[in-house]
Amino acid sequence: MTRDQFINKRRPDWRRFELLLAEAEGSRTTKLTGEQIGELSALYRALCFDLSLIQSRDWGTSMSRYLNSLVSRGHNCLYRSQPGSFRAVFDFIVAEFPRLLRANAAYFWLALALFVIPGAVSGTVVALDPSQVGRIMPGQYQAQFENMYSKSIGENSSGSDEGRAAMAGFYVHNNVGIAFKCFALGSFAGIGTMIVLVYNSIFLGTITGFLVGRGHSHNFFEFVVGHGSFELTAIVISGAAGLVLGHAMVHPGKQTRRDALRERGLVSVKLALGAGVMLGLAAIIEAFWSPSGASFSVKMVVGAALWIIVVLYLSLAGRVRTSDAQADPARAVA
Repeated sequence: MTRDQFINKRRPDWRRFELLLAEAEGSRTTKLTGEQIGELSALYRALCFDLSLIQSRDWGTSMSRYLNSLVSRGHNCLYRSQPGSFRAVFDFIVAEFPRLLRANAAYFWLALALFVIPGAVSGTVVALDPSQVGRIMPGQYQAQFENMYSKSIGENSSGSDEGRAAMAGFYVHNNVGIAFKCFALGSFAGIGTMIVLVYNSIFLGTITGFLVGRGHSHNFFEFVVGHGSFELTAIVISGAAGLVLGHAMVHPGKQTRRDALRERGLVSVKLALGAGVMLGLAAIIEAFWSPSGASFSVKMVVGAALWIIVVLYLSLAGRVRTSDAQADPARAVA
């Protein structure tokens, strides 16, 4: 069969598919009849075969582009989730987000190194010699943190539910601000993200070293151990999102920079959204559990359990069983 014969034979189905697709896009597929949806689905599968045939035989770029556009629109129409769907949100949190993070693990490990190593160095130096804290943290901050953690948790906590809710709101605002900077400054070739990660690492490390050196480690770790797993991991993930964005700008590969930013930018946004959910959980824990009167040992156990949950969630959530992957290879993910 020649190219012209193939096109003349298949053109009526393409036009029929385009008409059904236009109607479906304008009304959402739920307003099409069952017969129409079935016809649209059958035409879509045939269209995918036509596209692969034309591409394999090199029958023209314009024809390939036209069919590829129809296939893309058809896929979005048939497989998109309903807006605001609770199921879509649930699937994103329990499966898509951790899978996406594992698929971009290199960015996560780089962000983790930038966030951990400078803080570990500064914290160790300040813990061994608290006089060095003045090189990084102003005196008013030193007095503020020492006053806060020189008292027991019970003395610093807000007993009312309204007070704790206000604390949760403050923590969300503060922590999301740091995470947003990590993500958004990735648009500066990733350099802004690296600076924010290193700066906050050094600052948090200095605070930790200062409080340890001043003998307030008990109160400090009793307060932060509960929410630290979600909060610190989310900041690192936000950093990874910024690095994904920055890498797309610096090294788009075989794509145009615009296409790379469109594709990798979506990945970056999804990682940032997942980190935002984790920061919300961290704020709730920080406001209602961290300042509670539970004993130090209980908080340590709960804190360790939360770290294990975070690690297992990011490592295992969204994986499919071997039998499922063999039945449907498209579901085999990292």
